[in-house]
Amino acid sequence: MDSMIIIIAVSTLVIGFILAKVIDKVKSAGILKDAEKKAKYIVKDAHKESSSIKKSRVLEAKEKFLELKSEHENVILVKNKKIADAEKRIRDKESQVSSELDRNKRLNKEAISKKDKYDDLYETNQRKELELDSVLGKQEEALELIAGYSAQEAKDELISSMKEKAKSDSMAFVQEQMEEANMTVLQETKKLVLNTIQRVGVEQTIENCVSVFNLESDDVKGRIIGREGRNIRALEAATGVEIIVDDTPEAIILSCFDPVRREIARLSLHNLVTDGRIHPARVEEIVKKTEKQINQEILEVGKRTVIDLGIHGVHPELVKIIGRMKYRSSYGQNLLQHSREVSKLCGIMASELGLNAKLAKRAGLLHDIGKVPESESELPHALLGMKWAEKYGEKPEVCNAIGAHHDEIEMTNLISPIVQVCDAISGARPGARRQVLDSYIQRLKDLEEIAIDFKGVQKAYAIQAGRELRVIVESEKVDDTRASELSFQISQKIQTDMTYPGQVKITVIRETRAVSIAK
Repeated sequence: MDSMIIIIAVSTLVIGFILAKVIDKVKSAGILKDAEKKAKYIVKDAHKESSSIKKSRVLEAKEKFLELKSEHENVILVKNKKIADAEKRIRDKESQVSSELDRNKRLNKEAISKKDKYDDLYETNQRKELELDSVLGKQEEALELIAGYSAQEAKDELISSMKEKAKSDSMAFVQEQMEEANMTVLQETKKLVLNTIQRVGVEQTIENCVSVFNLESDDVKGRIIGREGRNIRALEAATGVEIIVDDTPEAIILSCFDPVRREIARLSLHNLVTDGRIHPARVEEIVKKTEKQINQEILEVGKRTVIDLGIHGVHPELVKIIGRMKYRSSYGQNLLQHSREVSKLCGIMASELGLNAKLAKRAGLLHDIGKVPESESELPHALLGMKWAEKYGEKPEVCNAIGAHHDEIEMTNLISPIVQVCDAISGARPGARRQVLDSYIQRLKDLEEIAIDFKGVQKAYAIQAGRELRVIVESEKVDDTRASELSFQISQKIQTDMTYPGQVKITVIRETRAVSIAK
């Protein structure tokens, strides 16, 4: 019984396994058929899609070909046009050359014909000259008989008259040469003196080398001096200023060629006297604070100056140099005020001439920066200022104007002569620089009196701050030759009898009037 059950079970398993295999085979066959169908559909779709892509690519290729063909045709047209233009220009040149050749041939023919005419005229003139010489010889003989003079006597008379004329001409020539020589000598002398003053960099007048510090009472003098003079020695050592305490009531004199150091000493002394504590340690402390204060003030003055003049983009170091000009004077004229005035004049003159007014104002402000060096320099102040301007990035026009305003270098632009002229205007006008008014007026009077003392002079006027003397003469007593001699003689008299700056131009004016009255 058990064996039967086992046999049935085994047979059942075998039958089930066979059925399962059959079912799997049937399913796999169906799947294969479905896959084949799908593969056919995919291949068919791929063929359709490839054909459509092929068509679109062919169309794109045709369009690209047409586009390239049109561009190539355009290029060919442009080249053909250029070739046609070149051929036209060549034809025009050929026609022009041929016309020039024809014209030259015609001119050559005319020149040859004119030469033949000139040769004929030359021969005719030669014959006429020979005839004229013979006629002149006969006339000379006739004139000698009529006048009672021989040819030699007439020649001597002519020579004597020519001597007088040559004498006046030679005097005028000598006068012109002497004026030119004087101008050259004066210019070279000015350069030499200017270079010497610039190298020293010190004012030689007592008014600009000292400052007076006023005191409330003379009791303060003892406290400033200190025990055995230690306070005053400390102050002199810290500031580099000589402090003179003398019998002048309620005043102490500060002496130093450097106005910045002198101002530092004055302010330090004022702070010490106000504070009341005066001893060497306190002196050094106050001097250091005052130096910082002065340096800050110099920077503020420089900034305010460039802002007031409308000048922008100036290097900070140049701004400091501009501020230091406040404490520097040139011939009694404050250097900062002089530079501001020159800057404004340059701006006005440049605008009138149609030039860059801002650049001219910039050059005018910076033209004298070489006069305020922190240390001694052997360079003239114009070249030193130009060197600084180049170092701190100023434009070439500004650098050339700074270096050329005293003719140290050659001027290369129109701004340079404007700066030179405005510098002379600012410094040369009466009252701008230190000069005693009485001596100035007396010099003008002396100029006029020297001219009036000459015979034939009617009036004399000293103008242009004594740089020009205009002399009006009587036309009946002085002729043109005498006027030239008079100008020369007056110039020589002024040179020998007077002392004056620069040069004096003498202009003699001779006026002739013819007056008639119609009744």
